[in-house]
Amino acid sequence: MKKKYLVRLTEQERSDLRSRVNKGRAVAYKIKHANILLAADADGPAWTDGRIAEAFSCHRRTVENVRRRLVLRGLEAALERKKQDRPSRERKLDGDGEARLIALACSTPPDGRDRWTLQLLADELVRLEVVDAIANQTVRRTLKKTTSSPIGSSVG
Repeated sequence: MKKKYLVRLTEQERSDLRSRVNKGRAVAYKIKHANILLAADADGPAWTDGRIAEAFSCHRRTVENVRRRLVLRGLEAALERKKQDRPSRERKLDGDGEARLIALACSTPPDGRDRWTLQLLADELVRLEVVDAIANQTVRRTLKKTTSSPIGSSVG
């Protein structure tokens, strides 16, 4: 089958890719992508996609995608992973929601309680209509990101 995206590297690109591979100081997938491009070079070894996939322990689709990104978007894009078009799931709390949560966690707890629990905070966010529904673990992760703590200076 005729390849739609043919890899033709310049001498500068070839030497850059070889140095990245030889140094071994990059993230593993970038080194693998560099090896894929070097093997797919039409002016070099010009291996088939199947042979490249087998040699570098990846799927043929990965080889095809790396070649396509090189041709369409350039060398740096080919070495990177494809960015997500949109997140898998929308965030429950945006910046305003996080600020409301933190303010709520730092406020006095409801009557009959010594302190806020994660479930109490989640329920209160729903009651205040900040979100439709939220899990207490989402509340925990959000509070964990903050550097301030409503707890005293030393715990345990």
